[in-house]
Amino acid sequence: MKVMVRNIYKNRIWLLMVLPGTIWLLLFSYLPMFGQILAFKKFRIDPDGFFASVIHSEWVGWDNFKYLFSTNDAFLITRNTILYNLIFIFLGLVAAVTTAILLSELVNKRLSKFYQTGMLFPHFISWVIGSYFVFAFLSADRGLLNNILGWFHIDPISWYNEPSYWPYILVFMSLWKGVGYGSIVYLAAIVGIDRTYYEAAMIDGASKWKQIKHVTLPMIKPLMIILTIMNLGRIFNSDFGLFYQVPRDSGALYPVTNVIDTFVYRGLMSLGDIGMSTAAGLYQSVVGFVLVIITNYIVRKIDEESALF
Repeated sequence: MKVMVRNIYKNRIWLLMVLPGTIWLLLFSYLPMFGQILAFKKFRIDPDGFFASVIHSEWVGWDNFKYLFSTNDAFLITRNTILYNLIFIFLGLVAAVTTAILLSELVNKRLSKFYQTGMLFPHFISWVIGSYFVFAFLSADRGLLNNILGWFHIDPISWYNEPSYWPYILVFMSLWKGVGYGSIVYLAAIVGIDRTYYEAAMIDGASKWKQIKHVTLPMIKPLMIILTIMNLGRIFNSDFGLFYQVPRDSGALYPVTNVIDTFVYRGLMSLGDIGMSTAAGLYQSVVGFVLVIITNYIVRKIDEESALF
């Protein structure tokens, strides 16, 4: 006990630095886990308060999960969620690494900072604002794209009623918003690579492409694997704003924009079923946890040093 107290006092400055993050994690990540019991109850509001509502609500077992997966849209929302996230993970990884490499190769550092700031800016724009940007391009009567089509005497397209275009639009918007932020970590890793590796490669006559292939990519490979494993843990979670705000909740687009998160939200708003929404959240978390464990196990079998744990 004395040793522990001594270590805490010795590292008090570092512990104070992580204290705000620890408090935030406890309040918003661990404390709400007690509410997962609502996934197994038919929640009803009690006049005596929230805790009384939780205690007195009827226990229904797995009924909330049955309702979630017995709907006609169960396969559709699961398919959309998984396929979109797989595309986002793969293309996001390629785009973020490519952007980081290009920024690191810029000789003019001021220009590099300018590009980096410009690509980072979309990350801080909410999807509500982003949806208006998209609407300015895709509006049926005054949209920029339809005006351009009119110049070539092509009939305007009702973008918000044509599902076939939206998988590409959503992927593009996801990359537009996330690439700049995602490249920061890789750029920091690339900048931290010992320059003597590149000097040795240049002495051996390696071109810039070979330096990237044989020095840069192998050095950042463990980071790429770790971030990919963490992203796979969220493969059943979707960016709600992207799938709800950007398509403007158009019913004609539900076949390609409806995912688990939007389905739960619409169910919660129309039915007020808190138990079902909690069941969906618990399902997403459990599947994500299992995927992280399985993916990390596979990576550890292939390359133990690249595993997350």
